[in-house]
Amino acid sequence: MEKKIKYEMEFPIQVSPSLLYQYISTPSGLSEWYADNVNARDEHFSFIWAESEEKAKLLSKKSPERIKFRWMEDEGEDYYFELRIQVDEITKDVSLIVVDYAEDDEVDEGKMLWENMVANLKQVLGST
Repeated sequence: MEKKIKYEMEFPIQVSPSLLYQYISTPSGLSEWYADNVNARDEHFSFIWAESEEKAKLLSKKSPERIKFRWMEDEGEDYYFELRIQVDEITKDVSLIVVDYAEDDEVDEGKMLWENMVANLKQVLGST
């Protein structure tokens, strides 16, 4: 299996960090923008889209800063995806940092997918 490449993206979002955290860390929040439906039992999350379902394990979370998942298909690998809230100490600007992995020929596609997902999130939040 080809080794995946880590990439990181930053999205400025005009919203309070605590509200943003609710949308990235709870099944109901994630269902608003990331997947059609999200179910969770303990540290196991099911992300459901129209045609598919993917399972992920919650690796860690720290309120109101970050949440990290590993897709079950990547079990035994070091791959994960992380959603992290960053607040600039001086300007108080809020950004969502996305860390993910993709195979070399799928990085651009992965980035485009995250751009679309975060655009959905901004729309739900009423942010620009």
